[in-house]
Amino acid sequence: MSNNLGYTGLSKNYRDPSLCIIKKCIGVFDSGFGGLDVLRGIVKELGDYDYIYLGDNARVPYGPRSQKTIYKFTEQAVNFLFKNQCELIIFACNTISSEALRKIQQKYLPKQYPNKRVLGILIPAVEEAVKKTNNKKVGIMATRGTVLSGAFIREFVKIDPRVKVWQKACPLLVPIVEAGEQNLRAVNIILESYLQPLLNKEIDTLILGCTHYGILEDKIKQIAGTNIKIVSGAKIIPEKLKNYLARHPEIDEKLGKNKVIHFYSTGLTKKFTILGSKFFGKVINTHKISLK
Repeated sequence: MSNNLGYTGLSKNYRDPSLCIIKKCIGVFDSGFGGLDVLRGIVKELGDYDYIYLGDNARVPYGPRSQKTIYKFTEQAVNFLFKNQCELIIFACNTISSEALRKIQQKYLPKQYPNKRVLGILIPAVEEAVKKTNNKKVGIMATRGTVLSGAFIREFVKIDPRVKVWQKACPLLVPIVEAGEQNLRAVNIILESYLQPLLNKEIDTLILGCTHYGILEDKIKQIAGTNIKIVSGAKIIPEKLKNYLARHPEIDEKLGKNKVIHFYSTGLTKKFTILGSKFFGKVINTHKISLK
């Protein structure tokens, strides 16, 4: 793996990646920028570890794509990350978690990487929503692919079948975030059109079922009101990962703790660096790769 790429803006405690040899690291994969919000939360909670972030910006959005295509793209990303010293991968994308996670875990890993682990973010979101809701009415904003997969519904039935769930596909939001246009005035109008059908159902808890939506969380809160509890991956995944590593010391002991982060994108690296730095909260350096 290249040794002159990485992240140097988090704090003075972070070393220059060129001076470090990564032992093993945690991979974070998303279709684009959205997972940077999740990674930001993870690094805040688990800052000593080494990470690789991979954004497939050249092929975003994943939501409208077929399950077969999403799985193919995910398999390519998993292969890249494991070959570049990742010991554990987090799918920081609900579309990937709903359309590809189970097959990757049950069929691909046993054959190709039997000692590696891949985790999703959909189930933790459902678990958190079940804990938060008081009236057992939950709304979900998600991509078209996630909604059609029925993954959220299946998990709610498993965890608490008493919860009533309403989903809303929000196809315009990922392109808006990927274009860096989340502050346009029209975005509020679009969000209101997506949120109102869910609010009309008297939900008390709302899942942001796509990590890209975390960038819009403040706007969503303003529209939804203070009585609606928001479940966001960036808020819940760090603690879940911390607990997972505590339960699996055999994985934790393999992970490097040099405070190194490498960023990769399949899209234009200049755009990824500029927008990614805003979403991550600090300046990042990016290396372009191809997964094809």
